[in-house]
Amino acid sequence: MRSGMLGPAELRERIESGELDTVLVAMTDMQGRLQGKRCAARYFLDEVLDHATEACDYLLAVDVEMNTVDGYRNASWEGGYGDVVLRPDLATLRAVPWWPGTALVLCDVEQVRPAREPVRVSPRQVLRAQLGRLAERGLRAYVGTELEFLVFDDSYEAAWSSGYRGLTPANQYNVDYSMLGTARLEPLLRRIRNDMTGAGMYVESAKGECSPGQHEIAFRYDEALVTCDNHSIYKTGAKEIAAQEGRSLTFMAKYNEREGNSCHIHLSLRAGDGTPVFAGDGQAGSSPLMRHFLAGQLACLREFTYLLAPNINSYKRFVEGSFAPTALAWGVDNRTCALRVVGEGPSLRMENRIPGGDVNPYLAVAATIAAGLHGIDNELPLEPEFHGNAYRSDRPRVPATLREAARLFGESGAARAAFGDDVVDHYRNAARIELEAFDAAVTDWERIRGFERL
Repeated sequence: MRSGMLGPAELRERIESGELDTVLVAMTDMQGRLQGKRCAARYFLDEVLDHATEACDYLLAVDVEMNTVDGYRNASWEGGYGDVVLRPDLATLRAVPWWPGTALVLCDVEQVRPAREPVRVSPRQVLRAQLGRLAERGLRAYVGTELEFLVFDDSYEAAWSSGYRGLTPANQYNVDYSMLGTARLEPLLRRIRNDMTGAGMYVESAKGECSPGQHEIAFRYDEALVTCDNHSIYKTGAKEIAAQEGRSLTFMAKYNEREGNSCHIHLSLRAGDGTPVFAGDGQAGSSPLMRHFLAGQLACLREFTYLLAPNINSYKRFVEGSFAPTALAWGVDNRTCALRVVGEGPSLRMENRIPGGDVNPYLAVAATIAAGLHGIDNELPLEPEFHGNAYRSDRPRVPATLREAARLFGESGAARAAFGDDVVDHYRNAARIELEAFDAAVTDWERIRGFERL
């Protein structure tokens, strides 16, 4: 067991010794956030460990502001906003070093009636369903997520009070790969790295990025569900640690006109015995299975982009020459393409460069797997590798807006075949709610342009 992870016996020992007094019981919502309860450790042992706990079903039917909104089948005023069951997945049980005396466990979301039926629209269950489809074919997915963030010297409270205007970035200029630039922020970066290690994650490195105050902490790849669990815990933990240090950080896809926060997703497949199956003697050293998998990405990317870029802001990141993709092409070690093939031999893998830092990892990885299975099942041929600058190519484009992406997702036969009508309709409704909220908002941009001069 990796350092920081806990089994039930060790949890009990730490609670009985007084070392632990709190257990965080959490699920992941549609926005990829952790929601749940802080349970007294003794109560967790006596009740939650064996019998689970409950939460309101509206947690999978609200917007980012936690507003109750219409259009969802699983939760509504008409349905009374009842309970769902949070069933702890003990494989995720771990220490939380940034809070004293605290452990955390992630949960699967189940219906109360019929008992133990999974809530299919919960992000963790959406991913589990795609992993099940892979398993039926004797395959397992391994994933790494490269998550970027911007750090500010302002506290979250100060940022809120200022309307998120005039914030001071932790670095004043581009510190991409700069050792001096990361040294300026090393006390915070080191604490995040070490605390994530203490929470059972395998940290690889930290590096500066292009935008002022932008950084990335990289973690070792793992099985897909483990990586997505760690990703969600890391995002929450990094924000909490920054807050404890009087700073703030954001994972939003596009904060200003500079480069946005990406979340490149690396994925490879293995057979049930752990043997890598992407390597071969074809294009870029790939196997027929990998070529079909990549062809499936190209066939489905426009229709599945909503699960990779779920917010209004996500689409402002797709700018030519910004290292965010605009063209649906694949290339070997070509960062201008939406799909980049990297590694060789057993390490050969695909990198999906569309997601930003605001992505829900469970949904994005589920979409990538579903697209790949579409290519495998239909034995789709892979087009030739793209060479050169894909930004200036005539390749199909990434959807330009949330409105376009949501329409393509809702109309997609491939999405409905892979995820089911209930999942597609649920997340299409989430996009509708977001678009209606945005369309109703009056922005600073409108006031500045129109207050006096129109």
